[in-house]
Amino acid sequence: MTTASPDHSVRRLDTATAATCDPRALLHLHGIDYHSGGRQLLLQVHLHLQRGQILTLIGPNGAGKTTLVKIALGLLSPSSGTVDRSPGLRIGYMPQRLQVEPTMPISVQRFLALSPGAQPADIAAALAEVGATRVADARMAALSGGELQRVLLARALLRKPELLVLDEPTQGVDLKGQAEFYRLITSIRDRHQCGVLMVSHDLHLVMSATDEVICLNQHVCCHGHPEQVSNDPAYLELFGRQGVQAMAVYTHHHNHEHDLAGEVVDDPDHVHGEHCQHRHGPSLLHNPRRGG
Repeated sequence: MTTASPDHSVRRLDTATAATCDPRALLHLHGIDYHSGGRQLLLQVHLHLQRGQILTLIGPNGAGKTTLVKIALGLLSPSSGTVDRSPGLRIGYMPQRLQVEPTMPISVQRFLALSPGAQPADIAAALAEVGATRVADARMAALSGGELQRVLLARALLRKPELLVLDEPTQGVDLKGQAEFYRLITSIRDRHQCGVLMVSHDLHLVMSATDEVICLNQHVCCHGHPEQVSNDPAYLELFGRQGVQAMAVYTHHHNHEHDLAGEVVDDPDHVHGEHCQHRHGPSLLHNPRRGG
């Protein structure tokens, strides 16, 4: 993988290029190939992730994103290529989904206590950090989609990770909660200075909450700064121009927060005026073709 230029220009990789292993990297994948059942799932993929960086994998279904994450975690061995992790690297993993048996009476507290070495104080701190303190005694099966994802994120934080791996972290979260969830991930990165490797389909939201994007379709189509990638010909070809316009980069910024139900939590020091924007329904995902 070539070194990023100061203007964050996109690096096009139709095939493998020589990758230089950065000694500061938490994770470095070089020349990764993976095939299974006679199918080539990954071809000469390079990736390196540094402390404090958010890197997001995007691509269509079947592009190999989850396979690459499993290789990064050590759950799969590549057919060829090398995987280097920082010695003793602590990884917190948030899965794409968790199926909870509706009749199982396990509470959030009990679920988190199953994490190896989890202490009550650590559990309370993790729940507070993700904004889920109020569901501590709730049954896991009774949680909403957004509540469950925050609990899973809290579980990943219990490992005090240097690398946080998130597979579709807003799965089951409604539109109002998705942008807030990505803001939460950014604040966790800033607070802990951990690296974040994320898989997402929420292109219109995640593109403004990440430092670098890798567009994957078995091989690396393009990678670089999000807004540069979103204009790259390989990206446009992969998702189609109409699809890209429908998933326009989300750049809305605000100085307020939402609770787990998606309601605005007022800042007592905030002065409301004509420029306040406290509604975050679909209308804020502006699409010039619809005039929203």
